[in-house]
Amino acid sequence: MSLPTPYYHNEAAGITIYHGDARLVLPVIDPASVSLLLTDPPYGVSERTSRGSNGRGTAFGGKPGGTHIGATDFPPVFGDDQPFDPAPLLRFPVVALFGANHFADQLPPSASWVVWDKLDGLTTKKRAIGLDDNADCELIWTNTGGPARLIPHRWKGLVKASERGETRVHPTQKPVALMRLLLDIWTDPGNLVLDPYMGSGPIARAAFDMGRRYIGIEIEERYCEIAARRLQQSVLPLGEVA
Repeated sequence: MSLPTPYYHNEAAGITIYHGDARLVLPVIDPASVSLLLTDPPYGVSERTSRGSNGRGTAFGGKPGGTHIGATDFPPVFGDDQPFDPAPLLRFPVVALFGANHFADQLPPSASWVVWDKLDGLTTKKRAIGLDDNADCELIWTNTGGPARLIPHRWKGLVKASERGETRVHPTQKPVALMRLLLDIWTDPGNLVLDPYMGSGPIARAAFDMGRRYIGIEIEERYCEIAARRLQQSVLPLGEVA
C-alpha cells in the first residue's frame, strides 16, 4: 500500500495535503518520521443535533454585512455522529488531541493535558446568568510529558484575539495563532507535523508560517480546497490569518 496522490503539495515548504479517509492513509505513514501528531478529530457528538451544547461552541464570526455564522450553519462534521476511536493515532510517539475530554476513557492516563482558555478573562452577561452553553475552554490530551498547561487565547463569538473580521469557514474552526503557539512548544523548524483531521487547515497554515513540514489528511474535499487556498496566501503577521 502506498500514499495516495496529494491533493496539494508544496515541495519547497514540505507541506502536503491528502484528500481521503485518515483511517486508510495513516497505516502507510511511518511513525518514526513524525515529530508530532496534532489534530482536532471528530469528537463523536453532532453539532447540528445538540445545537452547541456539546462543548464545541456555536459562535465564531460573521458574513460581510454582519450576518452571524454559527457552527450549526454548517453541515455536521464528518464522523461526528459516531463514537471516535483514537487508537490508530496512538501508534505515533508524540500526540496531542483536541477535544479529548469527549473520549478520555479510550486514552492512556496523562498528566500533560493542555487547557485552551477561550475566555482569557472575558466575562459575558449570558455566562454570568447561566444562559451561555458554549465551552469556556477546550481540553487537549497530550503524551508530551511535563505538567498540565494553560494557554489563553480569546475566542468567544465575535470577541477574538486573532482572525477578527474573518468569515468562518468550518464548524469547529480553531485559530491559527493558537496552533503556532502549540507548534512552538512541541516542535522545531524542519520537524514533521501530522494532522489526520485537517479541517480547514489552521495547523497547516501554522506549520507553513513556522517552517515545519506538514502532512494533512481530510475526508471532505471542500475543506481541502479551503486549506490549499490558505496556504497560497502570503506570509502573515503574528496573530492574523489568511
